[in-house]
Amino acid sequence: MSGKNGVDSETVPLFSSLKIRNYRLYFFGGLISNTGTWMARIAQDWLVLVILTKNDAFALGVTTALQFLPVVLCAGIAGSAADRFNKRKLLQCTQLAMLVTGALLAALVLCGWVQLWHVFVLSFLSGVAAAFDAPARQAYAPEMVPKELIPNAVGLNTTSFNAARLIGPAASGLMIYHWGVGWSLLVNALSFIPVIWALALQRPAELHPSPRLGHQKGAIRDGLRYVARRPRIIVLLFTVFMLGTFGMNFQITNALMATEVFNLDSDGYGYLGTIMAVGSLTAGLWAAKRAHPRMRLIMISMFGFGLSCLGLTFAPNVVVYAICLAPAGLFALTVMTCCNASVQLSVEPEMRGRVMALYMAIFMGGTPIGAPLLGWIGDISNARWTVAVAFISAFLTVLVVLLYAARSKDFNWPPKAKSADPDFDYVTHSESELQCR
Repeated sequence: MSGKNGVDSETVPLFSSLKIRNYRLYFFGGLISNTGTWMARIAQDWLVLVILTKNDAFALGVTTALQFLPVVLCAGIAGSAADRFNKRKLLQCTQLAMLVTGALLAALVLCGWVQLWHVFVLSFLSGVAAAFDAPARQAYAPEMVPKELIPNAVGLNTTSFNAARLIGPAASGLMIYHWGVGWSLLVNALSFIPVIWALALQRPAELHPSPRLGHQKGAIRDGLRYVARRPRIIVLLFTVFMLGTFGMNFQITNALMATEVFNLDSDGYGYLGTIMAVGSLTAGLWAAKRAHPRMRLIMISMFGFGLSCLGLTFAPNVVVYAICLAPAGLFALTVMTCCNASVQLSVEPEMRGRVMALYMAIFMGGTPIGAPLLGWIGDISNARWTVAVAFISAFLTVLVVLLYAARSKDFNWPPKAKSADPDFDYVTHSESELQCR
Protein backbone atom coordinates (compact mmCIF):
# COMPACT_ATOMS: atom_id res chain seq x y z
CA MET A 1 0.00 0.00 0.00
CA SER A 2 1.22 3.50 -0.69
CA GLY A 3 0.68 6.77 1.03
CA LYS A 4 1.29 10.26 -0.26
CA ASN A 5 4.14 10.82 -2.66
CA GLY A 6 4.36 7.10 -3.27
CA VAL A 7 5.73 6.34 0.20
CA ASP A 8 4.78 2.92 1.50
CA SER A 9 2.27 3.07 4.30
CA GLU A 10 2.89 0.78 7.24
CA THR A 11 -0.64 1.17 8.64
CA VAL A 12 -4.26 1.21 7.51
CA PRO A 13 -7.32 2.63 9.33
CA LEU A 14 -8.10 0.29 12.21
CA PHE A 15 -11.67 -0.67 11.29
CA SER A 16 -11.33 -0.56 7.49
CA SER A 17 -12.74 -4.05 6.93
CA LEU A 18 -15.85 -3.30 8.99
CA LYS A 19 -17.01 -0.92 6.26
CA ILE A 20 -17.69 -4.01 4.14
CA ARG A 21 -21.14 -5.46 4.88
CA ASN A 22 -20.27 -9.13 4.50
CA TYR A 23 -17.26 -8.86 6.79
CA ARG A 24 -19.18 -6.74 9.31
CA LEU A 25 -21.88 -9.41 9.65
CA TYR A 26 -19.26 -12.11 10.04
CA PHE A 27 -17.27 -10.10 12.59
CA PHE A 28 -20.14 -9.43 14.99
CA GLY A 29 -21.60 -12.93 14.63
CA GLY A 30 -18.17 -14.31 15.41
CA LEU A 31 -17.77 -11.98 18.41
CA ILE A 32 -20.83 -13.53 20.06
CA SER A 33 -19.75 -17.06 19.16
CA ASN A 34 -16.21 -16.47 20.42
CA THR A 35 -17.57 -15.25 23.75
CA GLY A 36 -19.41 -18.55 24.12
CA THR A 37 -16.27 -20.46 23.13
CA TRP A 38 -14.24 -18.83 25.91
CA MET A 39 -17.02 -19.52 28.41
CA ALA A 40 -16.99 -23.18 27.39
CA ARG A 41 -13.19 -23.46 27.73
CA ILE A 42 -13.31 -22.26 31.34
CA ALA A 43 -16.35 -24.43 32.10
CA GLN A 44 -14.88 -27.58 30.55
CA ASP A 45 -11.56 -27.14 32.35
CA TRP A 46 -13.34 -26.67 35.67
CA LEU A 47 -15.58 -29.65 34.97
CA VAL A 48 -12.61 -31.96 34.36
CA LEU A 49 -10.17 -30.58 36.93
CA VAL A 50 -12.50 -29.97 39.88
CA ILE A 51 -15.82 -31.81 39.42
CA LEU A 52 -14.95 -35.05 37.60
CA THR A 53 -11.42 -35.48 39.03
CA LYS A 54 -9.41 -34.22 41.97
CA ASN A 55 -6.99 -31.86 40.22
CA ASP A 56 -5.94 -34.53 37.70
CA ALA A 57 -3.70 -32.48 35.39
CA PHE A 58 -3.12 -35.43 33.06
CA ALA A 59 -6.89 -35.88 32.52
CA LEU A 60 -7.13 -32.18 31.63
CA GLY A 61 -4.21 -32.60 29.23
CA VAL A 62 -5.89 -35.59 27.57
CA THR A 63 -9.12 -33.61 27.15
CA THR A 64 -7.24 -30.76 25.48
CA ALA A 65 -5.26 -33.19 23.32
CA LEU A 66 -8.41 -34.95 22.09
CA GLN A 67 -9.89 -31.57 21.21
CA PHE A 68 -6.95 -30.72 18.94
CA LEU A 69 -5.90 -34.17 17.69
CA PRO A 70 -8.42 -34.10 14.77
CA VAL A 71 -6.68 -30.99 13.45
CA VAL A 72 -3.67 -33.20 12.69
CA LEU A 73 -5.62 -36.26 11.55
CA CYS A 74 -7.92 -34.32 9.23
CA ALA A 75 -5.48 -31.63 8.03
CA GLY A 76 -5.13 -32.88 4.47
CA ILE A 77 -8.78 -33.56 3.74
CA ALA A 78 -9.91 -30.43 5.59
CA GLY A 79 -7.56 -28.25 3.55
CA SER A 80 -8.72 -29.81 0.30
CA ALA A 81 -12.34 -29.31 1.35
CA ALA A 82 -11.67 -25.62 2.02
CA ASP A 83 -10.20 -25.21 -1.48
CA ARG A 84 -12.78 -27.36 -3.22
CA PHE A 85 -16.14 -26.38 -1.68
CA ASN A 86 -18.01 -23.16 -1.01
CA LYS A 87 -16.37 -21.86 2.16
CA ARG A 88 -19.44 -20.01 3.42
CA LYS A 89 -21.61 -23.13 3.27
CA LEU A 90 -18.84 -25.29 4.71
CA LEU A 91 -18.55 -22.92 7.68
CA GLN A 92 -22.30 -23.10 8.27
CA CYS A 93 -22.03 -26.90 8.48
CA THR A 94 -19.05 -26.89 10.84
CA GLN A 95 -20.62 -24.29 13.12
CA LEU A 96 -23.83 -26.35 13.27
CA ALA A 97 -21.83 -29.46 14.18
CA MET A 98 -20.11 -27.61 17.04
CA LEU A 99 -23.49 -26.33 18.22
CA VAL A 100 -24.73 -29.95 18.48
CA THR A 101 -21.68 -31.24 20.40
CA GLY A 102 -21.79 -28.23 22.73
CA ALA A 103 -25.49 -28.74 23.40
CA LEU A 104 -24.98 -32.47 24.15
CA LEU A 105 -22.28 -31.74 26.74
CA ALA A 106 -24.44 -29.04 28.36
CA ALA A 107 -27.41 -31.42 28.51
CA LEU A 108 -25.33 -34.19 30.11
CA VAL A 109 -24.06 -31.82 32.79
CA LEU A 110 -27.43 -30.21 33.50
CA CYS A 111 -29.08 -33.63 33.80
CA GLY A 112 -26.34 -34.88 36.12
CA TRP A 113 -25.31 -37.74 33.81
CA VAL A 114 -21.88 -36.52 32.72
CA GLN A 115 -18.83 -38.75 33.10
CA LEU A 116 -15.22 -38.15 32.14
CA TRP A 117 -15.44 -40.36 29.06
CA HIS A 118 -18.37 -38.26 27.81
CA VAL A 119 -16.10 -35.20 27.89
CA PHE A 120 -13.36 -37.10 26.06
CA VAL A 121 -15.70 -38.26 23.26
CA LEU A 122 -17.45 -34.92 22.78
CA SER A 123 -14.12 -33.06 22.85
CA PHE A 124 -12.88 -35.28 20.02
CA LEU A 125 -16.08 -34.86 17.97
CA SER A 126 -16.00 -31.10 18.48
CA GLY A 127 -12.36 -31.21 17.39
CA VAL A 128 -13.32 -32.96 14.14
CA ALA A 129 -15.76 -30.15 13.32
CA ALA A 130 -13.14 -27.56 14.31
CA ALA A 131 -10.55 -29.27 12.08
CA PHE A 132 -12.72 -28.55 9.02
CA ASP A 133 -13.80 -25.16 10.34
CA ALA A 134 -10.29 -23.74 10.91
CA PRO A 135 -8.82 -23.81 7.36
CA ALA A 136 -12.14 -22.75 5.84
CA ARG A 137 -12.42 -19.85 8.30
CA GLN A 138 -8.80 -18.80 7.77
CA ALA A 139 -9.15 -18.94 3.98
CA TYR A 140 -12.57 -17.24 4.00
CA ALA A 141 -11.41 -13.93 5.50
CA PRO A 142 -9.55 -12.91 2.28
CA GLU A 143 -12.73 -13.63 0.27
CA MET A 144 -14.72 -11.02 2.18
CA VAL A 145 -12.33 -8.08 1.70
CA PRO A 146 -10.06 -6.65 -1.04
CA LYS A 147 -6.49 -7.95 -1.06
CA GLU A 148 -5.03 -4.80 0.48
CA LEU A 149 -7.25 -5.28 3.55
CA ILE A 150 -6.35 -8.93 4.23
CA PRO A 151 -3.95 -8.12 7.12
CA ASN A 152 -6.60 -5.79 8.56
CA ALA A 153 -9.26 -8.52 8.35
CA VAL A 154 -6.94 -11.09 9.96
CA GLY A 155 -6.10 -8.63 12.74
CA LEU A 156 -9.76 -7.81 13.36
CA ASN A 157 -10.57 -11.52 13.53
CA THR A 158 -7.97 -11.78 16.27
CA THR A 159 -9.47 -8.70 17.92
CA SER A 160 -12.92 -10.32 17.89
CA PHE A 161 -11.53 -13.50 19.42
CA ASN A 162 -9.76 -11.62 22.21
CA ALA A 163 -12.51 -9.07 22.83
CA ALA A 164 -14.66 -12.13 23.55
CA ARG A 165 -11.86 -13.36 25.78
CA LEU A 166 -12.26 -10.25 27.93
CA ILE A 167 -15.86 -11.19 28.65
CA GLY A 168 -16.06 -14.97 28.33
CA PRO A 169 -13.72 -16.28 31.08
CA ALA A 170 -14.94 -13.89 33.77
CA ALA A 171 -18.60 -14.42 32.80
CA SER A 172 -18.10 -18.19 32.84
CA GLY A 173 -16.36 -18.09 36.22
CA LEU A 174 -19.18 -16.08 37.77
CA MET A 175 -21.83 -18.27 36.15
CA ILE A 176 -20.16 -21.44 37.42
CA TYR A 177 -19.87 -19.94 40.90
CA HIS A 178 -23.56 -18.97 41.09
CA TRP A 179 -25.40 -21.44 38.83
CA GLY A 180 -23.03 -24.24 37.87
CA VAL A 181 -20.98 -25.49 34.91
CA GLY A 182 -23.93 -26.68 32.80
CA TRP A 183 -25.40 -23.22 32.22
CA SER A 184 -22.07 -21.86 31.01
CA LEU A 185 -21.82 -24.75 28.53
CA LEU A 186 -25.39 -24.10 27.36
CA VAL A 187 -24.60 -20.45 26.60
CA ASN A 188 -21.71 -21.66 24.41
CA ALA A 189 -24.02 -23.96 22.43
CA LEU A 190 -26.51 -21.13 21.81
CA SER A 191 -23.71 -18.74 20.80
CA PHE A 192 -23.14 -20.59 17.52
CA ILE A 193 -26.54 -19.45 16.24
CA PRO A 194 -25.55 -15.80 15.53
CA VAL A 195 -22.55 -16.72 13.35
CA ILE A 196 -24.62 -19.25 11.38
CA TRP A 197 -27.24 -16.55 10.87
CA ALA A 198 -24.60 -13.97 9.89
CA LEU A 199 -23.21 -16.32 7.22
CA ALA A 200 -26.74 -16.85 5.87
CA LEU A 201 -27.29 -13.07 5.57
CA GLN A 202 -24.12 -12.42 3.57
CA ARG A 203 -24.37 -11.42 -0.10
CA PRO A 204 -22.46 -13.94 -2.25
CA ALA A 205 -22.22 -11.47 -5.15
CA GLU A 206 -20.05 -9.15 -2.99
CA LEU A 207 -17.49 -11.83 -2.09
CA HIS A 208 -14.09 -12.31 -3.77
CA PRO A 209 -14.08 -16.11 -4.14
CA SER A 210 -10.79 -17.90 -4.70
CA PRO A 211 -10.51 -20.25 -7.68
CA ARG A 212 -12.04 -23.62 -6.79
CA LEU A 213 -9.92 -26.74 -6.63
CA GLY A 214 -11.34 -29.41 -8.90
CA HIS A 215 -11.47 -33.06 -7.95
CA GLN A 216 -7.95 -34.29 -8.50
CA LYS A 217 -5.55 -36.77 -6.98
CA GLY A 218 -2.47 -35.57 -5.17
CA ALA A 219 -3.99 -32.24 -4.05
CA ILE A 220 -2.72 -32.73 -0.51
CA ARG A 221 0.77 -33.65 -1.72
CA ASP A 222 0.75 -30.57 -3.93
CA GLY A 223 0.11 -28.44 -0.85
CA LEU A 224 3.02 -30.02 1.01
CA ARG A 225 5.35 -29.60 -1.98
CA TYR A 226 4.23 -25.99 -2.32
CA VAL A 227 5.28 -25.22 1.26
CA ALA A 228 8.45 -27.31 1.08
CA ARG A 229 9.85 -25.03 -1.65
CA ARG A 230 9.39 -21.88 0.45
CA PRO A 231 11.90 -21.60 3.32
CA ARG A 232 10.31 -18.49 4.79
CA ILE A 233 6.93 -20.20 5.19
CA ILE A 234 8.68 -23.16 6.82
CA VAL A 235 10.28 -20.79 9.35
CA LEU A 236 6.87 -19.28 10.11
CA LEU A 237 5.38 -22.77 10.55
CA PHE A 238 8.22 -23.77 12.88
CA THR A 239 7.57 -20.64 14.96
CA VAL A 240 3.85 -21.28 15.36
CA PHE A 241 4.51 -24.97 16.10
CA MET A 242 6.76 -24.11 19.02
CA LEU A 243 4.34 -21.47 20.26
CA GLY A 244 1.27 -23.68 19.92
CA THR A 245 2.84 -26.86 21.31
CA PHE A 246 4.82 -25.57 24.28
CA GLY A 247 3.79 -21.92 24.74
CA MET A 248 0.05 -21.38 24.29
CA ASN A 249 -1.18 -23.93 26.82
CA PHE A 250 -2.66 -21.44 29.26
CA GLN A 251 -5.87 -23.49 29.25
CA ILE A 252 -3.85 -25.96 31.34
CA THR A 253 -1.22 -23.80 33.05
CA ASN A 254 -3.66 -21.15 34.31
CA ALA A 255 -5.98 -23.85 35.64
CA LEU A 256 -3.12 -25.56 37.51
CA MET A 257 -1.67 -22.32 38.86
CA ALA A 258 -5.12 -21.14 39.96
CA THR A 259 -6.06 -24.33 41.79
CA GLU A 260 -2.71 -25.63 43.09
CA VAL A 261 -0.56 -22.54 43.67
CA PHE A 262 -2.96 -19.66 44.35
CA ASN A 263 -6.00 -21.64 45.65
CA LEU A 264 -8.52 -19.63 43.59
CA ASP A 265 -12.21 -20.40 43.09
CA SER A 266 -13.85 -20.63 39.65
CA ASP A 267 -14.45 -16.87 39.49
CA GLY A 268 -10.78 -16.14 40.23
CA TYR A 269 -9.70 -18.59 37.54
CA GLY A 270 -12.03 -16.88 35.08
CA TYR A 271 -10.56 -13.47 35.89
CA LEU A 272 -7.05 -14.73 35.01
CA GLY A 273 -8.27 -15.49 31.49
CA THR A 274 -9.83 -12.04 31.23
CA ILE A 275 -6.64 -10.32 32.39
CA MET A 276 -4.59 -12.17 29.79
CA ALA A 277 -7.10 -11.08 27.16
CA VAL A 278 -6.26 -7.42 27.82
CA GLY A 279 -2.83 -7.93 26.26
CA SER A 280 -4.22 -10.20 23.55
CA LEU A 281 -6.84 -7.65 22.54
CA THR A 282 -4.19 -4.93 22.36
CA ALA A 283 -2.13 -7.14 20.05
CA GLY A 284 -5.13 -7.78 17.82
CA LEU A 285 -5.90 -4.07 17.46
CA TRP A 286 -2.23 -3.34 16.73
CA ALA A 287 -2.07 -6.09 14.13
CA ALA A 288 -5.22 -4.81 12.43
CA LYS A 289 -3.47 -1.47 11.77
CA ARG A 290 -0.30 -3.02 10.33
CA ALA A 291 -0.21 -3.39 6.56
CA HIS A 292 3.09 -5.31 6.47
CA PRO A 293 3.81 -8.02 9.09
CA ARG A 294 7.60 -8.34 9.47
CA MET A 295 9.78 -11.27 10.52
CA ARG A 296 11.75 -8.90 12.78
CA LEU A 297 8.57 -8.10 14.75
CA ILE A 298 7.70 -11.81 15.03
CA MET A 299 11.05 -12.68 16.60
CA ILE A 300 11.05 -9.66 18.96
CA SER A 301 7.55 -10.63 20.09
CA MET A 302 8.56 -14.27 20.59
CA PHE A 303 11.42 -13.11 22.81
CA GLY A 304 9.03 -10.85 24.73
CA PHE A 305 6.68 -13.79 25.22
CA GLY A 306 9.56 -15.79 26.69
CA LEU A 307 10.41 -13.00 29.14
CA SER A 308 6.75 -12.74 30.20
CA CYS A 309 6.56 -16.49 30.82
CA LEU A 310 9.76 -16.27 32.85
CA GLY A 311 7.95 -13.75 35.08
CA LEU A 312 4.90 -16.04 35.30
CA THR A 313 7.05 -18.98 36.37
CA PHE A 314 8.55 -17.20 39.36
CA ALA A 315 5.55 -14.99 40.27
CA PRO A 316 5.42 -14.91 44.10
CA ASN A 317 1.68 -14.23 44.26
CA VAL A 318 -1.42 -14.03 42.10
CA VAL A 319 -1.11 -10.24 41.61
CA VAL A 320 2.33 -10.53 39.99
CA TYR A 321 1.13 -13.52 37.99
CA ALA A 322 -1.85 -11.56 36.69
CA ILE A 323 0.35 -8.58 35.77
CA CYS A 324 2.65 -10.84 33.72
CA LEU A 325 -0.31 -12.45 31.93
CA ALA A 326 -1.16 -9.25 30.02
CA PRO A 327 2.20 -8.90 28.18
CA ALA A 328 2.29 -12.67 27.65
CA GLY A 329 -1.02 -12.38 25.81
CA LEU A 330 0.14 -9.34 23.85
CA PHE A 331 3.38 -10.90 22.60
CA ALA A 332 1.84 -14.33 21.88
CA LEU A 333 -1.00 -12.88 19.84
CA THR A 334 1.39 -10.59 17.96
CA VAL A 335 3.37 -13.65 16.88
CA MET A 336 0.23 -15.57 15.93
CA THR A 337 -1.40 -12.74 13.99
CA CYS A 338 1.74 -11.72 12.09
CA CYS A 339 2.54 -15.33 11.16
CA ASN A 340 -1.04 -15.91 10.04
CA ALA A 341 -1.16 -12.80 7.87
CA SER A 342 2.31 -13.45 6.41
CA VAL A 343 1.41 -17.01 5.40
CA GLN A 344 -1.98 -15.96 3.97
CA LEU A 345 -0.44 -13.20 1.89
CA SER A 346 2.44 -15.26 0.54
CA VAL A 347 0.41 -18.04 -1.11
CA GLU A 348 -1.70 -18.10 -4.25
CA PRO A 349 -5.48 -17.94 -3.59
CA GLU A 350 -6.13 -21.42 -5.03
CA MET A 351 -3.59 -22.91 -2.59
CA ARG A 352 -4.70 -20.95 0.47
CA GLY A 353 -7.06 -23.56 1.94
CA ARG A 354 -4.49 -26.36 1.82
CA VAL A 355 -1.68 -24.20 3.15
CA MET A 356 -3.84 -22.83 5.97
CA ALA A 357 -4.93 -26.37 6.84
CA LEU A 358 -1.26 -27.25 7.19
CA TYR A 359 -0.71 -24.06 9.19
CA MET A 360 -3.53 -24.89 11.60
CA ALA A 361 -2.44 -28.53 11.85
CA ILE A 362 1.06 -27.43 12.86
CA PHE A 363 -0.11 -24.64 15.18
CA MET A 364 -3.00 -26.45 16.88
CA GLY A 365 -1.89 -29.99 16.15
CA GLY A 366 1.06 -29.69 18.48
CA THR A 367 -1.39 -29.49 21.38
CA PRO A 368 -1.94 -33.29 21.48
CA ILE A 369 1.80 -33.50 22.20
CA GLY A 370 2.17 -30.51 24.49
CA ALA A 371 -1.04 -30.80 26.56
CA PRO A 372 -0.54 -34.33 27.97
CA LEU A 373 3.17 -33.57 28.43
CA LEU A 374 2.37 -30.49 30.51
CA GLY A 375 -0.27 -32.42 32.43
CA TRP A 376 2.28 -35.11 33.22
CA ILE A 377 4.85 -32.49 34.27
CA GLY A 378 2.24 -30.90 36.52
CA ASP A 379 1.47 -34.25 38.16
CA ILE A 380 5.07 -35.31 38.83
CA SER A 381 6.45 -31.89 39.81
CA ASN A 382 4.38 -28.73 40.26
CA ALA A 383 2.39 -26.20 38.27
CA ARG A 384 5.25 -23.73 37.94
CA TRP A 385 7.23 -26.16 35.79
CA THR A 386 4.36 -26.25 33.26
CA VAL A 387 4.84 -22.50 32.76
CA ALA A 388 8.63 -22.84 32.62
CA VAL A 389 8.27 -24.98 29.50
CA ALA A 390 6.82 -21.94 27.69
CA PHE A 391 9.73 -19.57 28.30
CA ILE A 392 12.33 -22.24 27.51
CA SER A 393 10.65 -23.06 24.17
CA ALA A 394 10.24 -19.35 23.26
CA PHE A 395 13.93 -18.56 23.77
CA LEU A 396 14.93 -21.73 21.91
CA THR A 397 12.73 -20.75 18.95
CA VAL A 398 14.32 -17.31 18.64
CA LEU A 399 17.80 -18.83 18.82
CA VAL A 400 17.08 -21.44 16.11
CA VAL A 401 15.50 -18.90 13.72
CA LEU A 402 18.33 -16.40 14.16
CA LEU A 403 20.96 -19.09 13.56
CA TYR A 404 19.10 -20.28 10.47
CA ALA A 405 18.72 -16.72 9.16
CA ALA A 406 22.44 -16.08 9.64
CA ARG A 407 23.50 -19.27 7.84
CA SER A 408 20.91 -19.59 5.07
CA LYS A 409 21.51 -18.09 1.63
CA ASP A 410 17.79 -18.34 0.85
CA PHE A 411 16.70 -16.37 3.89
CA ASN A 412 17.66 -12.71 3.80
CA TRP A 413 16.66 -11.26 7.17
CA PRO A 414 16.16 -8.45 7.70
CA PRO A 415 15.31 -7.67 4.04
CA LYS A 416 17.80 -5.46 2.22
CA ALA A 417 15.15 -3.64 0.22
CA LYS A 418 11.43 -3.72 -0.40
CA SER A 419 10.08 -5.24 -3.55
CA ALA A 420 8.34 -2.98 -6.02
CA ASP A 421 5.51 -5.52 -6.08
CA PRO A 422 3.20 -4.85 -3.11
CA ASP A 423 2.48 -8.57 -2.88
CA PHE A 424 6.03 -9.07 -1.60
CA ASP A 425 6.30 -6.19 0.86
CA TYR A 426 5.20 -8.19 3.87
CA VAL A 427 7.34 -11.27 3.16
CA THR A 428 10.64 -11.02 1.30
CA HIS A 429 11.02 -13.91 -1.15
CA SER A 430 14.34 -15.26 -2.33
CA GLU A 431 15.05 -15.87 -6.00
CA SER A 432 14.71 -19.62 -5.51
CA GLU A 433 11.25 -19.12 -4.03
CA LEU A 434 10.15 -16.88 -6.90
CA GLN A 435 11.31 -19.42 -9.46
CA CYS A 436 8.98 -21.98 -7.92
CA ARG A 437 5.96 -19.79 -8.65
